[in-house]
Amino acid sequence: MWVFNWAPLVAGSLLLGTTRIGSTVVGVGVWAHEETVGGEMGSGQWAAAAAAAVREVIQGGETREDLESKWGFEYGYSGISTFAHLPHVKCLTHPDEKFDIGIIGAPFDTAVSYRPDGIIFAKVYVEMSSQSRELLSSPVVSCLTIYEANATEGARFGPRAIRAASARQTSFRGFNARAGFNPYTSWAKILDCGDIPITPMDNALALVQMTSAFTTLGYHRSTHTSLYPGVGPKLITLGGDHSLALPALRAVNAIHGGPVAVLHFDAHLDTWHPAKYPSFWESKQSEFNHGSMFWMASNEGLILNGSSVHAGLRTRLSGWDDYDDDDRQGFMRISADDIDDLGTAGVISAIMDRIGSTTKVYLSIDIDVLDPGLAPGTGTPEPGGWTSRELIRILRGIEDLNVVGADVVEVAPAYDGTGEQTALAGAQVVYEVLTSIVKRGLADMAKTRRGEKDEL
Repeated sequence: MWVFNWAPLVAGSLLLGTTRIGSTVVGVGVWAHEETVGGEMGSGQWAAAAAAAVREVIQGGETREDLESKWGFEYGYSGISTFAHLPHVKCLTHPDEKFDIGIIGAPFDTAVSYRPDGIIFAKVYVEMSSQSRELLSSPVVSCLTIYEANATEGARFGPRAIRAASARQTSFRGFNARAGFNPYTSWAKILDCGDIPITPMDNALALVQMTSAFTTLGYHRSTHTSLYPGVGPKLITLGGDHSLALPALRAVNAIHGGPVAVLHFDAHLDTWHPAKYPSFWESKQSEFNHGSMFWMASNEGLILNGSSVHAGLRTRLSGWDDYDDDDRQGFMRISADDIDDLGTAGVISAIMDRIGSTTKVYLSIDIDVLDPGLAPGTGTPEPGGWTSRELIRILRGIEDLNVVGADVVEVAPAYDGTGEQTALAGAQVVYEVLTSIVKRGLADMAKTRRGEKDEL
């Protein structure tokens, strides 16, 4: 029931109106006698008194919980674009912020080998005035081309696209039927930590920035310190190109005190020796690229040799020696074609048999593991990939993995379809990974409680 009433304020010079539904104030208004403004009270006094009156009603009559209940709801299409409408905290500037899982964007794409951030030139034409024609006839001018250009964007815009595509994921409808719970309302405090401000001008500096950011975030305190003692929150990174896996692995190595296994979903090996990108103009910095970052990580001792897996491979090779390099780095290879013989269940079994449920593993998912007919928005598309359904089914089947960090990379929205299907697939993949991390936490909590009871 709506109730509207007036109450006198400031010796009767002002009237405060409140509209209520039940006991909840849903509207506040102030009315002044005509002679009050400019008469007994100046306009500045009137405004201050009115503001104070409204503030008193709002603050005195409603708690923070009341206001959150009234105004905190967001539809899928409303609100600031964070992943799944999660609270946004710029975690890198809030070192005291506790969280258990952080979504962090790494908008970086200047280590790619094919489709970069840049310009698509749609038309080439020359419009010449009489003066232009005279200029062109000069021996000094050999060529003049005017471009009509359309700007395009690479994987640096991936984090933004994935967040936008996650808009229909909300806490009130985030229940995951396959897992039997809602990861957004379970034990874990999950934040969208924003983006790392990565320079696009200097890849060496970008590598330092990303390593520092991942390490800093990994040393934040969790809200459940007893669950994983001595270890901070887990990060899911939105890429960005795949080279970000190197700084992420450096951070994981520092935090966990040693190498971890890598489960790598990709069309490509990404363990290539940098010399497999032949060029007369070699440099040390050119080794850091999105096809050689696991080669670098292996040489730095960041990857647990003998426990890692590639899944979804279908790339062209330089030769059989590419596999020799990969073997030395300790990866097992599951090709895209293997799913025809093994099925998703066989792929799941192969991964779990290789890695197990106790080994710490970094999960790295290049969206080009999917067929470009289903996910065209990526930098190095390869025909013959898995379907979204197959990838999601496999991710659900490996939920017992001990994931210590993850990324979803190479979403390049400029090449996506009008339905944003690549970004949608990326957002769903993040949701599945997030669910599995939370579910694993629930299982670990149960083991901890059982252990405590056994000790008693």
